[in-house]
Amino acid sequence: MIGKILAVTAVSLLIIGFEWPKISPEHKKERAALLVSAALAWGLWLVLILFPNLPGPTELMEKWLRPLVGWMGG
Repeated sequence: MIGKILAVTAVSLLIIGFEWPKISPEHKKERAALLVSAALAWGLWLVLILFPNLPGPTELMEKWLRPLVGWMGG
């Protein structure tokens, strides 16, 4: 498992490393957006590595909307 975490971290750092020089230093918001989106993606990857049996988005929406469908008579 530690190998997967290191691989995900390496990929994230490579993406940042390739994209960072392309953004000019004056565009601070774009650089911040790159860091935030990379951090969110890294976090999601880690969640999926650590908890592989989590339900997907379709199953989650189905669970949330099931009471509404029942209430509407479906």
